Amino acid sequence: MPSLTDILRPSDLSRVGNLQLFARRVVEGFATGLHTSPHKGFSVEFKQHRQYVPGDEIKHIDWKAFARTDRHYIREYIEETNLRCTILLDSSGSMAYTGEAGVRKYEYARRTAACLAYLMMSQQDAVGLVTFDTEIRRLIPPRQRVSHLRVLMDAVESTEVGDETEIAGVLKKLVPRVGRRGLVVLVSDCFTADLPALTKSLAHLRHRGHEVLIFQIWDRDELEFPFKQWTKFINLEAEEDSQMVDPATLRRSYLANLEAFREELKLGCQRNRIDIVPLVTDRPYAEALARYLSFRGSGRRR
Repeated sequence: MPSLTDILRPSDLSRVGNLQLFARRVVEGFATGLHTSPHKGFSVEFKQHRQYVPGDEIKHIDWKAFARTDRHYIREYIEETNLRCTILLDSSGSMAYTGEAGVRKYEYARRTAACLAYLMMSQQDAVGLVTFDTEIRRLIPPRQRVSHLRVLMDAVESTEVGDETEIAGVLKKLVPRVGRRGLVVLVSDCFTADLPALTKSLAHLRHRGHEVLIFQIWDRDELEFPFKQWTKFINLEAEEDSQMVDPATLRRSYLANLEAFREELKLGCQRNRIDIVPLVTDRPYAEALARYLSFRGSGRRR
């Protein structure tokens, strides 16, 4: 069974280990931790006073307020709770691409997923993992205990790229299985033939109260289309499908279609208040991840 350092370099761990990923939305949980719960409790952070009613515990009466007003008031607090995070790792065929940077997209994606899992479990959050292509291939429910990290690392290490992509259908099947609301992180290139269906599935997750974050994995070749000589292009999700073409005849239309795809996905995410973060395999993932988590931790919004 692989250890954490088999997947993540120590320098990466030190880069992100002191950052905390807070959900912007109110989330539910089951243990005291770092994130705000929608349930009012009697610990951590004061929220408001309310008038005492029969049945309230006497120990929660604010006697100082009683001395000032001659009325009984209860002190209400916002309790803190840990975050439940589910990481969705795309293991479809398109994630097998390796460009000039020499880094396979799936390798980059699973290191990103492992880094997130380590970070969130180190702050006492519960983390689960889903690997998928056209179907859910593996589903590990969120757990908080230390030994669970090894289970996640084993799943990340042992999963390989497989079939075609069907993100929208996978998300639809996943919604009733994710459980109580929390953070859903999609690590994928988001390549799909039906972008409106993907946007609709993401909106469904948001409607169920989940915060959704997307790390979109790119190879520089996909963004710039640098090919100049006759090149054989292979469909990594159906390798019998290949064509030998002159890139010069395709470059303009490819880049136009790419821009339209990215813009449509970005607008769909904006409508549903979803952050989509592009990560390119020729850039250190820990650096990009740390920069974004630092941004979130500061409480700023784009």
